[in-house]
Amino acid sequence: MGIACVAAYVSGRVQGVGFRYGTRCQAMGLGLTGYALNLDDGRVEVLAEGESQAVAQLLRWLSAGGPRYARVDRVDTEPRPLQHFQRFEIRY
Repeated sequence: MGIACVAAYVSGRVQGVGFRYGTRCQAMGLGLTGYALNLDDGRVEVLAEGESQAVAQLLRWLSAGGPRYARVDRVDTEPRPLQHFQRFEIRY
């Protein structure tokens, strides 16, 4: 399958609802590395790296609504060069 790195920009009610924590738990369960970061415009940036099938699964989870109290209106994605992260972290 190969390794992929994808940035996802998630819009909706995604800040103040545990979105980054839930995304980290989901990503770690899929064996992915990267980060989740709140953006000043109210979106969350998720950078996910790992097996392309696992990255695709995380993107489907994000598009389906993510964590329990979130409301995802839109997910925009773009490929990124490999970053070689060591873990998946919440960034501030």
